[in-house]
Amino acid sequence: MSGVVHGSFTVRREYPAPVAMVFNAFADKQAKAKWFAGPDGWKELIRDMDFRVGGQERAKGRFPNGHESDFQCEYRDIVPNERIVYVYDMYVNGTKISVSLATVSFETVGKGTKLTITEQGAFLDSYDDAGGREHGTGILMDQLGKSLAQ
Repeated sequence: MSGVVHGSFTVRREYPAPVAMVFNAFADKQAKAKWFAGPDGWKELIRDMDFRVGGQERAKGRFPNGHESDFQCEYRDIVPNERIVYVYDMYVNGTKISVSLATVSFETVGKGTKLTITEQGAFLDSYDDAGGREHGTGILMDQLGKSLAQ
């Protein structure tokens, strides 16, 4: 059965790190690899990143249960230390499950950074996300916070 279910969410975090450092955690391949990954036991299979408007990023990995996730994005708008806008397809075991538009905003708050991620997704062919993407994004933002503290 084919069809599309739409969903959107916003995740906010504040980090005690300057905006430039938080932005770099998204813009630099090695910095991003420290936090943009699956849970313990997840094995990275592919990681490519060309951080520029029109550039692409790919992060593919295998979970301990054998399932594979494949994140494939294209950057559409980048304003250093202010925002990143990208579109991405998400695959599980080779099947496209969603197409999303994500906006990441960076704002100075005192000596730290307020990060806001808003995502609008089209979940495909009866794939029911049931809030999983929002939950997973929250976990990634917590992992980002830990990587910034190191």
